[in-house]
Amino acid sequence: MKNIISLVSVLLFLNLNAQNLNTPLPLDESIKKGVLPNGMTYYLHSTDVVEDVASYYIIQNVGSILEDDNQQGLAHFLEHMAFNGTKHFPGKGIFDTLGKEGIVFGKDINAYTSFDETVYNIDNIPTTPELINTGLHILHDWSNYLLLTEEEIDAERGVIKEEWRTRQNGGMRIMQQTIGTAYGNSKYANRLPIGKMEIVENFEYKSLRDFYHDWYRTDLQAIAIIGDFDVSEMETKIKEKFSSIPAVKNPPERYVVKIDDNDKLDYAIAMDKEVSIANIQFSIRHKKTTDKSTATYLKDALVNGFIFNILKERFSKISQEPDAPFVNVSPSYANLTRAHKTFRVNVTPKENKQQEAFKLAMTEINRAVKFGFTKSEINRAVIKYKSLYEKQIARLGDRSHRKIINSIKANYLENTPLTDLAKKYEIAKPILNNITQDDLLKQMQELYTPNNRSVIVTGVEGKNNLSETEAVQIIDAIENDESLQPYKEEAEVKPLMTGVKLKPGKIESTKKNKALGFTTFTLSNGIRVHYQFVDKDKNKVSLSGHSYGGTSLLAIDDLPSASVMTNVMPMFGLGEFSATELPKVLAGKTAMVKFFLGDITESIYGSSTTKDVATMLQLLNLRFTKPRFDESAYKVFLQQLDTYLAFKGQDLKSKMKDSLNMTLYGNNNPYKRVFNQDYVDDISFEKIKDIYTTRYADASDFQFFIVGDTQEDALKPLLEQYVASIPTTNSKTENYKDNSTEWLNPNIDKDIYLPMEDLKTSVRIAFKKEMPYSIKNSIVMKALVGILQLRYLESLREEEGGTYSASTRGSLLKEPKSLAFLSVSFDCNPHLAEKLISIVHKEIETIKTGDIKQEDLDKTLASLIKEREESKSSNQYEMSAMKTFIIDGYNRNAPENFENIVKAITIEDIQSITKDLLEDNKSYEVVFKPEM
Repeated sequence: MKNIISLVSVLLFLNLNAQNLNTPLPLDESIKKGVLPNGMTYYLHSTDVVEDVASYYIIQNVGSILEDDNQQGLAHFLEHMAFNGTKHFPGKGIFDTLGKEGIVFGKDINAYTSFDETVYNIDNIPTTPELINTGLHILHDWSNYLLLTEEEIDAERGVIKEEWRTRQNGGMRIMQQTIGTAYGNSKYANRLPIGKMEIVENFEYKSLRDFYHDWYRTDLQAIAIIGDFDVSEMETKIKEKFSSIPAVKNPPERYVVKIDDNDKLDYAIAMDKEVSIANIQFSIRHKKTTDKSTATYLKDALVNGFIFNILKERFSKISQEPDAPFVNVSPSYANLTRAHKTFRVNVTPKENKQQEAFKLAMTEINRAVKFGFTKSEINRAVIKYKSLYEKQIARLGDRSHRKIINSIKANYLENTPLTDLAKKYEIAKPILNNITQDDLLKQMQELYTPNNRSVIVTGVEGKNNLSETEAVQIIDAIENDESLQPYKEEAEVKPLMTGVKLKPGKIESTKKNKALGFTTFTLSNGIRVHYQFVDKDKNKVSLSGHSYGGTSLLAIDDLPSASVMTNVMPMFGLGEFSATELPKVLAGKTAMVKFFLGDITESIYGSSTTKDVATMLQLLNLRFTKPRFDESAYKVFLQQLDTYLAFKGQDLKSKMKDSLNMTLYGNNNPYKRVFNQDYVDDISFEKIKDIYTTRYADASDFQFFIVGDTQEDALKPLLEQYVASIPTTNSKTENYKDNSTEWLNPNIDKDIYLPMEDLKTSVRIAFKKEMPYSIKNSIVMKALVGILQLRYLESLREEEGGTYSASTRGSLLKEPKSLAFLSVSFDCNPHLAEKLISIVHKEIETIKTGDIKQEDLDKTLASLIKEREESKSSNQYEMSAMKTFIIDGYNRNAPENFENIVKAITIEDIQSITKDLLEDNKSYEVVFKPEM
């Protein structure tokens, strides 16, 4: 009788489980979705994550895959043209209109084109009635009313050619050689969005207009608006404005390109003179599932997530062994095209170990294929995923506009359901609780199919590169290896604070700050913690620690070791646990603490969810009381440096960086050494250990800050337990030394010739000068940078078509000395370099004379105000305000320290700071040119 009852129970469970997997996934009702009579789809979501603003998107189900042979590059070209004249915004009308509101091209206004889609965005426009209409007008024009004038088309040809030039490098050329194998020799292999430059430079105007008419149409378009507005009112506006856009009659079919199956492994190898480290990519292509509406799809996604999470753990552990033949192995299961996903294993082998690295990577993949995964691995994955769900649910109201639009794009373009996360988690819980070893093994075996395989090798000239024959032989041998054994179960995980004897302290005093409302706790060991409850970011708590000193107090011989300390220490692990053990101890917890050793400071950074604040403070405690130094991990780090040096050896950007450094500081400056083998030889494990223990010897020398969604009553006992228990010396507070290094000459003008596969000139111009620091001067300096960025966008890019993007950076530094710095950098056609350089200097000289457009100043100041207002929507704003008050000694919230200054800035202020910067300054103009 007992056996019968047991059998019935099993059958009921199996039936219930099957029903659950057929359950429809719950829809997210907070996102309003509709379709207009002309076929246009719209999405609306109300959120006050940033108050009083909205973001506007148009998603075009159109990309470069739809181009004919003579149109290659026109989908991307059309994206550019959307910013060069529409019915209601001719010329640069979009930039001019939005710029007055502080909305900046590249940051707030942008777009991208890929194989299968083109998406435009305008982020964070204030939700005044006038600007809501402006946002809708722009989307309306992008849908169907681009002007596509001949003058603007011709002007944009040069811009796109320079975009192509900027993006051309060794990695891009490798991809161009191997893209056929990556995409199964399908149409995708000939449709890189940037296109062919001979077509971009010479296509007839009609070709672009035809592509626009064929594909930019309402049945292939979705608009999405996300922000602080009333959904019903916005829906009414959309119906009124967009319903009148005519649908295209007898439109061409929006086809989806499918890649043919291949039974034989496809192989490709490519080399480039600027690429000096190898890479091996093994891939298996799969067709995407079409039914994503039920719990079956959810379970498949969870099982796949488990598999690749566990595989990454396994490869991470192996890579941290000194005798591992690879630096890194990255397994993934990701989108390849609209119709396909790919199971991919990327292997970065150590020098001359391509065959060994590929063999070991494929051995571990096949170990999983044959034997699956252990119970402890699956249990950790369950804990992680549950924690991830809970964290996401707690922060639902704090999702950024960009996170929300990603879900909307997936829904429109790929029919991925927009789900209610909390309700979805209720469906996911029983699935997570009942995922078995058999589930993962079965899925792993379904992923590892014998067909649709490829191997792409990035080779290195003169090295023993993995051949096609070797790749096939290695795979065959491993798949038929009867000696392969299952992955071994691991020992039970110990608690994080294992081996630590805590002696809790007390909060000696509590002081409330009247200006900002934060609380300062002075602990019994002398540590000061400044705390403020803020829940703008729900379920998020941030930690920061600040101490003066940094590398400025070290001996010159210690500097190489100090420079890598921030990178190598995480590889050592913490407390009783190695770097591979620590994530297992922290499984299911969202907490981290990192440190950074700078030129004049030691810093601590940490974060956690509300429930994991204790874990964050435990990690902080261990950073001071039980840092770990692992010589085996250090050997692995040195091997990684060998790979990095090999990469640097031929990488063009690295050559430019090192050449600029030597031009400014010479070959033997001890404070500005080039990172080469001699530099690495001076790094020492013992010095790293000594530097860390010295620089982080006394926690009472730090100011600690905690901001976020944790109540004071909950925090105080944790501070006493984990922070007041840190042993301190309460030594004298350190300060920094000024080790500023001067350039070899006050004014440097030099051309540097480098071998290049694709010819381009890279320009680096900079000015610096010691200048009295003030809050106003620092803000005026930011305004100058903003104005110059506008001027260079107009003159260098739009008028001359000479560069894709000129980057202008500048600031007024307070420490270690008060110094104004301004730089301009860009890539361009070698034949245009001198002309563009003269324009750079001309624009700065024009500002020096006071010839400044009031509209440029107004746009820049509006952008500063907008950026500050948007930043107030996050916890980080309060952290910055508190740190500024304690460290710099002023209240950044006070109107006289920002808003009043910005609103009062005049053309004369910009002219004055520019004149000061240019008079008796130090400067350089370094131009990198192709070696002929």
